[in-house]
Amino acid sequence: MLISVLISVALLVSFGAPTTLANLKNPDINESSGLAASRSNSGIYWTHNDSGDEPLVYAFDATGESRGVFRVAGAKARDWEDMAIGPGPTRNQSYLYLGDIGDNDHARAEIVVYRVAEPTLTEADKRSSKDKPRTTVAAEAIRLQYPDGKFDAETLLVHPTSGNIYIITKVTLRNAVVYEAPAPLAPGKVITMTRIGEIKVPSLLGGALTGGSISPDGRRVALCDYLQGYEVVLPAKSKDFNHIWKQNVTGFNLGKREQGESITYRADGKALLATSEGKSPPLIQVELRFDKSQ
Repeated sequence: MLISVLISVALLVSFGAPTTLANLKNPDINESSGLAASRSNSGIYWTHNDSGDEPLVYAFDATGESRGVFRVAGAKARDWEDMAIGPGPTRNQSYLYLGDIGDNDHARAEIVVYRVAEPTLTEADKRSSKDKPRTTVAAEAIRLQYPDGKFDAETLLVHPTSGNIYIITKVTLRNAVVYEAPAPLAPGKVITMTRIGEIKVPSLLGGALTGGSISPDGRRVALCDYLQGYEVVLPAKSKDFNHIWKQNVTGFNLGKREQGESITYRADGKALLATSEGKSPPLIQVELRFDKSQ
């Protein structure tokens, strides 16, 4: 068991051992590439497949049971790589953000993040499927471009309070780069992101990051690659979230994954969840151990 200790003035002390809670039972989830913990449905998680699937999101619970399949109205799926959950135009409404941000050939003039109001699930939604999905309300297409080139990316973050979007590039043997698009995010025009900084990941893969999430309190960022998970923490006295990109990154064991491309904080912020690509992927949980003296 690998336990990583964070040495800083922060609440987080260490990470528990990874535990497999369940395997996802919906056979149509075969390339789980993004993951988000619901804010409108207690104990529910959302995922989507990698490129090649239709614009669908899949709901499931902590036992791996399917709780609904939804087609995202008005969205296209070119290369969905990550998802997040956060605020949006309507107050007290949670939104799913779907990151069509993959660009293996570095050829896209712009990338797209779809924003759609999170569905509230019913018992009847359990009977929906890829062949007979429910349909969300109309999604908004937030069109983004980099200020300095074309990049592949698999990490989408949305701040839980501000609604700012962060895209982190996927690069091997170099530092990943962080770009920001501040809210409010108007659909219908191309938004040029701002380069915020770089992330130095303690990994043989360098900055080949495949997923990420911001904690519900907005003070921690979790990242993953194919090898393990990582976390970076905002200093206790800092009120500027972007100071987080200047902090040291701590690695931790995220368990056995065939091809790990997703990570999210549990809705209460006390654990991290991850899935993997492949059929019947595991739902892995890593509990966060906090310093009780803080």
